[in-house]
Amino acid sequence: MSDLLLAMSVFHFLRPLWLLLVPVIVGLWWLTRRRRSGRNTLSQGIAPHLQAAMEVGRNQAHRIRPIDGVALTLLLLAAAAAGPTWSRQPNPLVAQSAPVAVVLKVTKSMDAIDIAPSRLERGKQKIRDFLDLRAGGRSGLVAYAGSAHVVVPMTEDASIILPYLEGLSPDVMPKEGADFAQALSRAQALIEDEGGGALLLVADGLDPADVSAVETAPMPVAVLSMLPEGTRDRGLDALGNRVIAVQPDGSDIRRLDRTLNASYRQSLLENSDDPWLDRGPLLAWPAALLLLLWFRRGWTMHWGAAVFALMLVAPGQARADGLADWFWTPDQQGQRAYDRKDYTRASELFGDPLWRGWAMYRAGRYAEAVQVLDRVDTAQAAMIQGLSNIRNRAYRDGVRSFETALTRDPDYPGAAENLEIAKQIVAYVEAAQEAQDTQDQTELRADDVTYDNEENKGQELQVDLPQEDAAVGLQSAEQWMNSVDTETGDFLKSRFLLEATQAAAEGEQ
Repeated sequence: MSDLLLAMSVFHFLRPLWLLLVPVIVGLWWLTRRRRSGRNTLSQGIAPHLQAAMEVGRNQAHRIRPIDGVALTLLLLAAAAAGPTWSRQPNPLVAQSAPVAVVLKVTKSMDAIDIAPSRLERGKQKIRDFLDLRAGGRSGLVAYAGSAHVVVPMTEDASIILPYLEGLSPDVMPKEGADFAQALSRAQALIEDEGGGALLLVADGLDPADVSAVETAPMPVAVLSMLPEGTRDRGLDALGNRVIAVQPDGSDIRRLDRTLNASYRQSLLENSDDPWLDRGPLLAWPAALLLLLWFRRGWTMHWGAAVFALMLVAPGQARADGLADWFWTPDQQGQRAYDRKDYTRASELFGDPLWRGWAMYRAGRYAEAVQVLDRVDTAQAAMIQGLSNIRNRAYRDGVRSFETALTRDPDYPGAAENLEIAKQIVAYVEAAQEAQDTQDQTELRADDVTYDNEENKGQELQVDLPQEDAAVGLQSAEQWMNSVDTETGDFLKSRFLLEATQAAAEGEQ
């Protein structure tokens, strides 16, 4: 479903009673036009052709008149007051782009070179383009052949996925075959942990027996076909419009992104927890343009001029912060800055404390975000406070914030899980502090270690070590990452083999 069809399917009015003004406005307009056009100024004793030459404006009866502009303006204002809407207000804690689990088929058939440089390498290129297009969106990677494996769990950082994507080849897969059902199960588990999302399958074929699994999957599924033009596959053909053929340009990736996001947004619209977004203010723009007609010479109505004058002299709050304040509210300006990912600027513009706190959190101003969100008494605000405290290493405050979120809404998504993780962090920190009294401190290799130890277990300790000691016998972070990048295939081969062995052992028990 396209974005347009999706919007049309959920379009409605928040305050439909205002639409009762529509027949009243149309009726007044019709009566005024009828009275104007029905005037007969012909007089007896004057020839019709002479009377027509003497009259002014007789031939303008069917042209646009001031009453037409007034009626149209009033209709727009009535529609705006009715509150048209076709989307919900964005939830700052929910990504507006779909979390996507990318499933890549890694079999010997994908090594075919009928698509240059090969089906597998072109598929990797398309996945990289897809991740670049979805910058900031949460993505995960699953690879499958005779067995399926989660290569990288869901993450917002595409750079984490890329080195592992490069290391995938049929040689690293421990078992030959094409077990898509197992891959679907792995991907579904990733998406369920995200609370919803979509699946992208990159493959050169699908077993017809797996078609029903795709069609009944609980998440939207799109397929990027890695087959050359003219090559057919029974399984892919059976999926119909779910399949998009690989293209030399980026049109296939853009289409996939639109398809998956539209399906995801449809599921977000079904979430009754988020309020609908009032789109009525959008109709103020065409109404304002119609008001410009009143500056046209001869375009006047006595009562219309009075209404327009009242609009101009209506008292309001004076602002002189810039031209943008004439057209957008502070929250609208903040939203524009937020959409540009200028979170610092957004935090300065937002008037709504919830959005301002969320923008501060995204900008890394965690302590300020906690203070601002103290003004909001909702589970959502407490959740953001908890995340801010954890990022700010105030772990016990994070525990309290997550507990507050659960108090306000026991079913708030993710609050219970985050509370458990925060408690584990606090327990670990306190255990580490207790161990400081008995363990040899020379084994620590941090430059500056500071713990959130509110219970004062053990001694408060800050360790400063010279840089040269920390480097003895250890690779630098850059060296370690480089070694991982160059040996990713070997690492994946060992990991996949271990996972497949463990799965087989569990199946025999």
